[in-house]
Amino acid sequence: MADDSATTETDLLTILELLAEEAPPSRLEELLQRARRAGAPPQNVSRLERAIALASRIHASQGRRRQREDSLADLLDTARDLTFPYDLDSLLRVVTRRVRRLLNFDLTCVALFDGQGTMYVHTSEGSITALVNGLQIDQGCGLGHRALATGAPVWTADYRGDDGIERGEHLNEVVQAEGLHALMAVPLVNCDRTVGVLYGACRTVRHFCPDELGLVCSLAVLAAVAIERAERLEQARGDIDELELDGFRTRTSLVRLQQLSEAHSRTMSMLLAGADLTSVAKAAGDALDGTLQLRDPGGRILAGGDIADLDEIAMAEGALDAHARRSVVAAAGNIWVAPVIAGAENLGYLVLRPAALVGEDERLLYLTAQAFAIQLLLQRSTAMAEGPVRDELLDELLTSPPRTAHQAQHIAQRAGQFGLDLDAPHVLLVARPEGGEPGRALVWASSYSHRMSGLKTARDGCIVLLLPGDDPSGAARAVAEELSSVLGHLVSVGVAGPGQGPADTSRIYQEALRCLDALTALNAKGSTASAQELGFLGLLLSDQHDAEGFIESTLGPVLSHDRDWQTGLVATLDAYFAGGGSPTNAAETLHVHPNTVWRRLRRISELLGPQWQQPERMLEVQLALRLQQTRGLLQRQRTAEASPQAARPIP
Repeated sequence: MADDSATTETDLLTILELLAEEAPPSRLEELLQRARRAGAPPQNVSRLERAIALASRIHASQGRRRQREDSLADLLDTARDLTFPYDLDSLLRVVTRRVRRLLNFDLTCVALFDGQGTMYVHTSEGSITALVNGLQIDQGCGLGHRALATGAPVWTADYRGDDGIERGEHLNEVVQAEGLHALMAVPLVNCDRTVGVLYGACRTVRHFCPDELGLVCSLAVLAAVAIERAERLEQARGDIDELELDGFRTRTSLVRLQQLSEAHSRTMSMLLAGADLTSVAKAAGDALDGTLQLRDPGGRILAGGDIADLDEIAMAEGALDAHARRSVVAAAGNIWVAPVIAGAENLGYLVLRPAALVGEDERLLYLTAQAFAIQLLLQRSTAMAEGPVRDELLDELLTSPPRTAHQAQHIAQRAGQFGLDLDAPHVLLVARPEGGEPGRALVWASSYSHRMSGLKTARDGCIVLLLPGDDPSGAARAVAEELSSVLGHLVSVGVAGPGQGPADTSRIYQEALRCLDALTALNAKGSTASAQELGFLGLLLSDQHDAEGFIESTLGPVLSHDRDWQTGLVATLDAYFAGGGSPTNAAETLHVHPNTVWRRLRRISELLGPQWQQPERMLEVQLALRLQQTRGLLQRQRTAEASPQAARPIP
């Protein structure tokens, strides 16, 4: 028996060594077959099978992680390539070649609109016939027009067998000739302008996973920006040819255009080299001779310097106008606002206070906003690459909280890899979108948790976020505001905390769920709620039943006034409620003049606010008053029970 146990331990150690060496799964299977041939006891074989199954899962997870890292590196390389000043034909060849390699397509192509609004295939990569380039995309047919209509990628695992697609004659001919099956179409949209459609196809049946869709969407945004930039560059070159006839003015314009190009190239180089957003914002602000800020859709500053005497209201109105126009706009107080947009998605906006801003500078500000959009998309891609790992960690915290100090330490170390200190205060939010695209909410959650150094997962149609901080209500309002802006729909948020330590996460998650359920029961969809905000309902929903905290939050100012000034406001409240809300009855109970009661009630209104006599608020005040009286009675009873024993003489 001892030999069998030693053999099993040796096999388990061998499995760990194979994992450390990243050996292929076949080596693990060989280990199992060898144990069976050696006639190992059934229980040992069963343990070994279980260990090998777990090792295979780890091996697969490592493979997926390496694949995501490779995809992210390739995406970064592509972003660098697309910053070079290609002409349109060269640029499209780079785009189709890169997309084909990154997504392992057999055929990729880009279709652009001509001057009459007809879409033609401009460039292709991987075609085996001469039918692809120049192909006219039939109006209203195929996946391309559906992608343009929805503003999102559309795909089919087998185009030929998919009866839900309205086919066009020209496209059908190409599909048959090229032997295509799986087909994907992604709209190329930059700001409010639709550039065209990016197509990818395989000659076999293929189902695309969410990681692949996220990658191709990021590539499409980069490509759309680069295509419009190439078109504008060609137009600028034509304009320059005409301006050369104007002598000095032409040379001045050329110098300024060169300065703008160099400033934009520096901005892109800094971003792609990994510089932080604040450094890039300072460099861009210096190029524009002003102070630049990058703000998120909710108006919070992500990077940049301080702008003194900034009119936040005028600035917010300018941001709305900039996004509506998809262009740089002027706001009050010598402020300029540029939208940071990826396709139709609002990523935030730039705020600039310059010494002066001329037409060419407006163009640089607009290009800088596009550069920041690309960087935010790259950060989102990083968050999406880490997303499954973050999801697994938070799911583990919610379902299997650590029960030993060793387990808690291990989880804390894993969370530290994402910049989250679980031993510091943190809050947990459960956000339920009341409409909109679930996929967009998940993408936003990945980006937001990455930006806030937190964790995220999805459960039962809700987004679950674990974020550092000790202000649950403030965190809930920030999440609801930003996510509702992204989705264009209301978002309900239940929140709990602050918690501290890995073992606390599951508890505050359940409390946040109860707060979200309370919002539903109260018909308050689109609101946010914590146990503290729900008043006496929160007292019932909370795991900790913090009666003292509820009393303090409801009656604290009145209790403090009585302690400091030896007044009888609490007794007046008790008599007022006992007398049916009548000051006269309260005066009789207290043996004072009714005017005295009126003065005390006015003082109570000053302390608690004028709404304290509204029905819902009054119920909370009465409940807090009863809890305070009950706590006082219990304390006096304990004191009375302890006193006789303390005073009893020793026989």
